[in-house]
Amino acid sequence: MRPLTDEETKIMFEKLSKYIGENIKLLVDRPDGTYCFRLHNDRVYYMSEKILKLATNISRDKLVSVGTCFGKFTKTRKFRLHITALEFLAPYAKFKVWVKPGAEQSFLYGNHVLKSGLGRITENTMQYQGVVVYSMADVPLGFGVAAKTTQECRRVDPMSIVVFHQADVGEFIRNEDTLT
Repeated sequence: MRPLTDEETKIMFEKLSKYIGENIKLLVDRPDGTYCFRLHNDRVYYMSEKILKLATNISRDKLVSVGTCFGKFTKTRKFRLHITALEFLAPYAKFKVWVKPGAEQSFLYGNHVLKSGLGRITENTMQYQGVVVYSMADVPLGFGVAAKTTQECRRVDPMSIVVFHQADVGEFIRNEDTLT
């Protein structure tokens, strides 16, 4: 486990800023202690420095994971967020989408959000902006990318895609064998 390089940190923070904007500072400078990001086997983990010190007692080849997995770097050095980061993205999300109860199951099966399933959307959401998807009961279900702006969502036909699916909590069940 090692600290992220400057380039890796920049790539990861750019991806996170699409979802939570300047609130990235709130992830690192928390009132309950100092938190950090560490890289292990191309995966980025988020943990307190207290946990980090405890993890140094375990050899790298024996260590499977520590902290919360935020995502991983692909072979082409792009950063992909994992659904395990949702717990930290949801409270700080700048742009949100709420889906109707009938569209929740479709989203949780890995499908995009259609206009017919859209309950609400945050004002001034730009196209290709990262959004956190909620149920109408304010339960975070996953995250994606806005396919249309807020204004376009008001006048498109009901079968148009308004949010491209990226990750959802249903992945825990669908990919149970391959998640690490």
